[in-house]
Order: sequence, then structure tokens, then C-alpha cells
Amino acid sequence: MSTASTRLPEGRYGRSSDQRADRTLKVVGAVLGAALLALIGFLGYHYVVQNEISAQVITFDASAHAVKVHLEVHKDAGADGYCTLRSQAADGSEVGRADFRFSGSATRIDRIVTLRTTALGTTAELLGCHTG
Repeated sequence: MSTASTRLPEGRYGRSSDQRADRTLKVVGAVLGAALLALIGFLGYHYVVQNEISAQVITFDASAHAVKVHLEVHKDAGADGYCTLRSQAADGSEVGRADFRFSGSATRIDRIVTLRTTALGTTAELLGCHTG
């Protein structure tokens, strides 16, 4: 039987094993959380840096067998690449698709390109731009 004088006060002589386990879990969680944030930051930076060419359709004008597209391209000074455009008819079928190349030292290019179509195109859609 233990008396009050033989029982040690709780927490007075160091931490219990439960408290050490809690601290270890907190440290491991913090390290894993920091690693996950670093990975997300790296992937985000890598995605932004790798996109050396971007573009947007400013306007387009459709005729029976072609769509003239005013395309604004932003790229790195030494980057060469291409942008893919497509046009669809009123029923949604694709009537034209083409790649347009961009190279040179200019970082901003305003160009009107002609996308030939098999029928009247009612849209001009930028599908994407790629280096290479």
C-alpha cells in the first residue's frame, strides 16, 4: 500500500513516456508538413518556369473556308514554339485545326494567322502553346 509520502508527484521528475510520444508525433508531423509544402512550392515553380510560351485569341473573323485569328503571343526571348488553334462549326464539329510557329527574339508577338477550314467556322479556340 502506498502512502502520500511515497508517491512521486506527477511530472516532477521528467516527462512520462506518453508525453515523449506526443512530442515525437508533433515533430514528425511538422517535418512531413514542411516537406509537403516544399514539394508543392517546387512543382508550382517548375510549372510556371516551364511555360515559356503563352497566348490568347484577341479577335477572329470567319469566312466560308477560313478563320482569320488575331493572336497575341508572350514568350521568352530565345524560345521557339508553336500554338495550336482550332475552329468548330455551329453544330460543334471541328472544321479546322493547325499549328502556328513562333520564333525569334521578340517577347511579345501580335500576329493575324489564317486557319483554313472545311466549312464555315463559328469559333477560334486556342488549344495550347508548346516549346520546341
